[in-house]
Amino acid sequence: MRSFRLEKIDAGTLDGFNARHPQGNFQQSSQMAEVRRSNGVDVAYYGVFEGDELVAATALELHRGRLSTFAQIHNGPLCDFHDAELTAFLFAELKRVARAEGAAQLEVTPEAPYEIRDSDGNSLPADAPLPAGVPAGAPAGPDTAAFDAIMSCGFEHGGFDRTYNAVPRWRYVKDLSQIADEKALLASYAKNTRRNVNIARESAVRVERIGRDRLPEYHAICEMSCEKNGFENRPLAYFESLYDGLGDRAEFNIASIDARAYLASWEEKRDGFAADIERFERLLETSPSPEKVERKLRDVRSKHEASLKRVEGARRYLEEDGELIPAAAAMFAWHERECAYLFSGSDPKFAKFYAATAIQHHVMCECLERGVESYNFYGIDGIFDDPNDPGRGLLEFKQGFGGYVQEMMGSFTLPVRPAAYAAKRLAHKILGH
Repeated sequence: MRSFRLEKIDAGTLDGFNARHPQGNFQQSSQMAEVRRSNGVDVAYYGVFEGDELVAATALELHRGRLSTFAQIHNGPLCDFHDAELTAFLFAELKRVARAEGAAQLEVTPEAPYEIRDSDGNSLPADAPLPAGVPAGAPAGPDTAAFDAIMSCGFEHGGFDRTYNAVPRWRYVKDLSQIADEKALLASYAKNTRRNVNIARESAVRVERIGRDRLPEYHAICEMSCEKNGFENRPLAYFESLYDGLGDRAEFNIASIDARAYLASWEEKRDGFAADIERFERLLETSPSPEKVERKLRDVRSKHEASLKRVEGARRYLEEDGELIPAAAAMFAWHERECAYLFSGSDPKFAKFYAATAIQHHVMCECLERGVESYNFYGIDGIFDDPNDPGRGLLEFKQGFGGYVQEMMGSFTLPVRPAAYAAKRLAHKILGH
């Protein structure tokens, strides 16, 4: 018979375990706990010890309301759910703690995939090579053993839905473990995404990590996308709390167009095309194959005409929008195991500059420099067969970077005080919540 014990642990112990655990993530860090405390949530850290070894840990949140209290664990607990005995002990003890704190229920969203899928959401083949983008060793089929171990502890499951959740059940992830440098990274992208990275680079798009003083600018860019897509943006104070609480683990980027450099590049191209026109016109007079030269001349004249319009547009950007034009913004959370892409926005006026693509590529290059092997694009809809789905554009954007899909286990609820929990559910049903 194994012997476990649950103890309160300090922030350093939690963070050390979180950093090396295969399910480790920023949501289970003491820094994120501080963000939640700043928003009025009580957070305590618990660990399960087997002898002297820490074998499971979690940040346990207590949300106290005027009428009810509930306990919650975001992207955790950090536990090997294939160890049914450990899982049972952990949840029995957390239930006891939650009950002592007056919680009606314990809600958890484990940081554990239910099934790994290919980029198009298909199940992995059992007896065939893994599709491109899927990490080596990925198992085929659902992880029913871990799921059953959690359910046997008395949980109710939120269902295998296909919608975009607050804690995403469907995620798009890129494995970077076998990618050595930027050249290999670009080669792993779809053709159109690779082209868009190059367009952004040639269009003088610059990605910059910003400080707290520029968060209003970041927030305003996010607001543009929220209005366009019918989402509700988080308040500025929320992003300020993430910046303050996560410290260096939070990265806010803005991609801007250097309008003067953009103008100069097109003026250089225009002059180059003009020189080519003169050269082909001279060559046309003496060439033994005038038809071939004429074709080249028509092509370069067309390019020259297009460059004139680009120069005109670049001058207009410079006059109307200034020398440095914010075009896209995004926020990321860093963890030893992964970098997670969380919030973003872009100005539709400058969509053709592909600034959002530039940010993604920039941060993945940063992952390679840091030795971070997983890039988590975070949430998507779990709908892959409907081209008219509202989330289709976001899915295709992420698919362009060449990755795979994680279908997570989802949300679980453990009634801690069954009568109080039942009354609470009834009240919510009556009130239509």
